[in-house]
Amino acid sequence: MNFVEELRWRGMLHNIMPGTEAQLNNEVTTAYVGIDPTAKSLHIGHLTSVMLLKHFQRAGHKPIALLGGATGMIGDPSGKSKERNLLDEKKLRENEVALKDQLSNFLDFHSGKENAAELVNNYDWMKNYTFLEFIRDIGKHITVNYMMGKDSVKKRLGEDAVYGLSFTEFSYQLVQATDFYHLYQTKNCKLQMGGSDQWGNITTGTELIRRKLGGEAYALTCPLITKSDGGKFGKTEEGNVWPDPELTSPYKFYQFWLNVSDEDAEKHIRIFTVLPKEEIDELIAKHREAPHKRLLQQKLAEEVTVMVHSREEYKRAVEASKILFGRSTTSELKSLDEQTFLSVFEGVPVYEVPRGKLDSGIHVVDLLAGETAVFGSKGEVKRLIKNGGLSINKEKVGSMETEVDSNQLLNDKYLLIQKGKKNYYIIKSY
Repeated sequence: MNFVEELRWRGMLHNIMPGTEAQLNNEVTTAYVGIDPTAKSLHIGHLTSVMLLKHFQRAGHKPIALLGGATGMIGDPSGKSKERNLLDEKKLRENEVALKDQLSNFLDFHSGKENAAELVNNYDWMKNYTFLEFIRDIGKHITVNYMMGKDSVKKRLGEDAVYGLSFTEFSYQLVQATDFYHLYQTKNCKLQMGGSDQWGNITTGTELIRRKLGGEAYALTCPLITKSDGGKFGKTEEGNVWPDPELTSPYKFYQFWLNVSDEDAEKHIRIFTVLPKEEIDELIAKHREAPHKRLLQQKLAEEVTVMVHSREEYKRAVEASKILFGRSTTSELKSLDEQTFLSVFEGVPVYEVPRGKLDSGIHVVDLLAGETAVFGSKGEVKRLIKNGGLSINKEKVGSMETEVDSNQLLNDKYLLIQKGKKNYYIIKSY
């Protein structure tokens, strides 16, 4: 597999330094991507760079994921209007453990093969630098004129700049260049990859290696992912989408990919899956013939959810989707864990009932139009039961005399009330 050609057809190549492709064709090469460790989870905005590493490893090369423990204490001016919050070492180390666990879903760290992935943290070599050593060993090799020429710096110093640029942030590109220089010396790492906004920082690293060591190093960037409607990728009305199941449930994660536009689906399935070109081209052709079937979105959601979570979580997400749209059974509803259940029915009105009322059993009409206000009157409940329009936990209520008790509680806590086809309510015991 030719790595650069793979990126080209997938739409993942933005800029590449001359000689990079020849280097990759000549020998197994080590490359790294920097990842911000200021949260305990990747954001799906990180996934493009992570997929760069995944495809790189698939091509037989060796990927390094570099956590910016040191740079995370500074803040990167690239595309930012002001500085990031700074973290202490304890928090950074906690995030490091969590991020490696997530990255293991994409990269092989443990096979022992020549191209097994590695995880490094730039804090490990930057923490011992004194200021005098840094300006002597690094600073003198890169001129201020060179640094001022970077777009990321120009944006923060231009007429429209609001916050200006601190010396701390100005030095960021030198710290990042030091990472490349360190990995070049200790890991024979000859390539740095990242988003297109990182081109200036990456090329500062290649320049430092050339000036200090006379070495040849390379740079490659991918486009920044945007949505077809101009919105920010990875953002929904509810907020950011995370691979961490505690921050975004697998069901919601699956739904995010399932609901992308047709245009975005064609782009995303190339970038965020490892499906071969022939299969993707065939899927796109079938999707264009019958876009209402959303074949492309379904395959995209399946591939990414399985990769990030598991096949089991994907199946649960599919079953949960059926429940929301009415095509499900009581047993499927009962199989949902509490987090998925609450994700599926987020925003549904919730009414609370003392557990004791359910333990002793309560008449369905009294429950829905007495103990709670699911219905405005008992007459309304009776009319709906008579017309076959009321269900509890996906089971149709067939009699006015039906009793409801705690044995019916989902996750020992909830009852799902359905009025007609689309109106849902939750009764929660306490």
